Amino acid sequence: MGVVRGQVLDEVADMVPTFPAPQCVRVAVDGVDGVGKSTFAGELAAVLSDQGRHVVHVSADDFHHRRAVRHRRGKDSPEGFWLDSYDYGALVQNVLGPFGPGGSRRYRPAAHDLRTDEVLDLAWQTAVPGTVLIVDGLFLHRDELVEFWDLSVFLDAPFAVTVARMARRDGSHPDPEHPSLGRYVGGQRLYFAACAPHERANVVIDNQDVTRPVITKVGS
Repeated sequence: MGVVRGQVLDEVADMVPTFPAPQCVRVAVDGVDGVGKSTFAGELAAVLSDQGRHVVHVSADDFHHRRAVRHRRGKDSPEGFWLDSYDYGALVQNVLGPFGPGGSRRYRPAAHDLRTDEVLDLAWQTAVPGTVLIVDGLFLHRDELVEFWDLSVFLDAPFAVTVARMARRDGSHPDPEHPSLGRYVGGQRLYFAACAPHERANVVIDNQDVTRPVITKVGS
């Protein structure tokens, strides 16, 4: 990890609030595909753990709807990607509710296997009082979720950068305007128009250069 990146992670870690036990803290790490959400969230979790805080890291990608729901508007539909990808009821029931004020802290970290399209029925786990929950994923500042976060981060980078990263990672097309990416880029543009996540987030970080991220906004 570079020095600048480490400094930014330390700054964000210092922004994570501490509540009187047993209340937990819920942190969102939002951003488009390929911007580096899961990596940033994992590194933030490590920094907080090093500070002696208990951390649970969950990905919204483990709370997708089944394929039949995700594709009911068509496999290439931007509206379908934006509206039908995630099972927010399952995310709230299994994670966000239990970690909220007065919550049981009994949670399940996943409800769906995206690779197999299997609905999961995992055993419940119980988090330590005062745990920091970090959730990474797309669309975390949408209306159904925005009020759950005690701190929210939006990682920012142009589609030209993030799509090129995905191309290197997944073998997809590097041009964000290519028809094969219309569902995904188009769906994320619908999210921007509907929810303005750059404005809703407590912290916005320019993550174009992952070795030298820049905090561009603090405060809502």
